[in-house]
Amino acid sequence: MTPTKVSFNIIIVTCLVPLLASPLDGQELLVNGHFRSVSPQSVPHAWRIWQPDWVPARCQIAYASKGVRISAGQTPYSIGGIYQDIDSIRAGQAYRIQVQGKIQEVADPHQSLLIRVTWRQKGKALHPAGMLVQGPELQGERVSFADVLIAPPGADSAQLALETKWLKRGTVTWQQASMQPVPMPAPRTVKIGTVFLRPRQSTPEKNLELWCAQIDEAGKLGLDIVCLGEVITKVGTTASSADCAKPIPGPITERLGQAARAHGIWIVAGLTERHCKELYNTAVLLDRQGQLAGTYRKVHLPREEWKQGIRPGHSYPVFKTDFGIIAMEICYDWFFPETEAIFAQQGAEIIFAPTWGNTLPDADGCVDGESSFRVRARDNGVYMVPSVYSGNSLVIDPRGRILASSQGRTGVFWAEVDLNQREPLPWVGHWRSIGPRHRRHDTFAPLSRPGQQSGALDR
Repeated sequence: MTPTKVSFNIIIVTCLVPLLASPLDGQELLVNGHFRSVSPQSVPHAWRIWQPDWVPARCQIAYASKGVRISAGQTPYSIGGIYQDIDSIRAGQAYRIQVQGKIQEVADPHQSLLIRVTWRQKGKALHPAGMLVQGPELQGERVSFADVLIAPPGADSAQLALETKWLKRGTVTWQQASMQPVPMPAPRTVKIGTVFLRPRQSTPEKNLELWCAQIDEAGKLGLDIVCLGEVITKVGTTASSADCAKPIPGPITERLGQAARAHGIWIVAGLTERHCKELYNTAVLLDRQGQLAGTYRKVHLPREEWKQGIRPGHSYPVFKTDFGIIAMEICYDWFFPETEAIFAQQGAEIIFAPTWGNTLPDADGCVDGESSFRVRARDNGVYMVPSVYSGNSLVIDPRGRILASSQGRTGVFWAEVDLNQREPLPWVGHWRSIGPRHRRHDTFAPLSRPGQQSGALDR
């Protein structure tokens, strides 16, 4: 069958990449970026205070020669901050934003400290949530934010806000802020592929060659990475998991590595791993040179697997490639939303999922595999790439849109994406930036103390 490509044209609203010198560099747009103030009672020139209407929830704000000091007020859940309006913004122009400060006893800087740019047109916000600046980066008590944002179509002004919330007993002193026009950053494009292939009446050896033929096809298409299925030497054969189990690295990864090296392509594949006296369902990552770059052992095992003696994995590693950070999960893992949340929290931008199960569309009002994968992508702001044996192998974007689908056919299916895209949700904003900051980890203790269910529900 002819492989397919599906492309989406999405406005790039913000990026963070290394920049080149430009005649625009050094043209500072903020006034009084060092927060100079004539007295502890006076607001720094050009800056304004924002506080909630509810007085007991207001932070305490003081001004001094060393910056703006914000601390908790009458409640540990106090909020407040400062902001500055910026004129002469040009739509389509890139702007570098940098903010630095010092913190003391801030329990969760990622949740409590926010730098927000709200693009405006004729005084009205183009998006109510604005865009968060990446950070914070922490070095002891030093805290910094740095990002490059692109003014969207229609923008003619902006507001830069330094926000604090729920400092508990902590304090932040903002010491320096900057916003400068810079050259447009280059996109970070990657061609992501997935395979639909279900061998039948086959053998482990024949399977391996069938999958390598799909790698060859992906290489001819110029893909950067391609995802194969789960336990690829076992599916469609009469062999048991024990029969297919090989060490990793070993003969299977060597053969896959040859195919990867021949085309300079990254490969994700599901294998049965024999490690000493242990048996695992494992996904491997091979780099463009065919070398083993990482492994992931399936954490969540259904009854059909643990009855065979397969052991569960215990960790959620992510892997840095030459185009971004990726993770791998296997089939039953995606039934548990914590899996993708952990991967995303650790920086994964794409999650590949070798899957024996299905991505069938919903039927009879019941949610099935396709919707589950789309929701996992949307929940975490990541690309999801399952390769399956029932339904369709897919490439799904962070908004849950299907960019590529096998649509019942065998072959390689792919989409070219820009990992620097940060597309906001209506009203909420860019979820990958906002969601982790709004997630209340401190309330999740019950997840580590699951209650006992009745024996009728045990499996």
